[in-house]
Amino acid sequence: MRFPLAASIFVVASATCFGQAPAPATASSTSVTAAPQTAVREAEGTPAQSAQVQRDDIGFSYSLPADWQIVAASPAPKVVLPYPAAVAPKKGDACIDVAMTARHGESASVMVVLALPFDCYGQTLTASDLENFGIGAAAGLKQSFAIMSQAQGNYSLGTHPVWIERADGTPKGHPENPYTFEIACTVLEKGAACWTAMAADAASLRDFEQQAVTLEGDRFGALVPAGEAPAVPEGPLKRGS
Repeated sequence: MRFPLAASIFVVASATCFGQAPAPATASSTSVTAAPQTAVREAEGTPAQSAQVQRDDIGFSYSLPADWQIVAASPAPKVVLPYPAAVAPKKGDACIDVAMTARHGESASVMVVLALPFDCYGQTLTASDLENFGIGAAAGLKQSFAIMSQAQGNYSLGTHPVWIERADGTPKGHPENPYTFEIACTVLEKGAACWTAMAADAASLRDFEQQAVTLEGDRFGALVPAGEAPAVPEGPLKRGS
């Protein structure tokens, strides 16, 4: 079974900022829709963890590299409805939240953290659904990017299974701008989460992979531990690993 909502998850990320890759110098070209429950806050401790996105409603947090900048959410337009009580609550794909968007300097590298709370979505996914969920999420890449090579894999963070895909490609119409794309997804008890990156250089890709993540109270030193990313033919970033 494939999950149509998963494809729309990556489309949300692409529309948010991945599609803005040809204009790296314009920070305002990227926007994010922040969920009401999302808390992006200054982290205590070392400068290496300057900010953190935390979703207590789903059960995860993720630390942001110190030299990455959070992209502020655009304010939602104020709409006055004649019958506000008649507005249907969110459900299905409308429950997908962009929990955080961040970008890195002049390289135009971008991270997007996505969250799907099951109580809003209306059904629960399990570990057996993870592969198809991830494949559906990664399929959204082809809408905005020309993919040259890709590889998929699975690993675990403690008892938590993670599906991962890495791909090399360029924004359609801009072959001069090579990127490595990576998406890692997991299913938790209360929701699903995907971490996505569009890395313009090897350092940005390492930043994305090596930041600390907490899943249902279990803390791990890296989202993607060394050696867990799937191998693809040597891409334009010359990752060296």
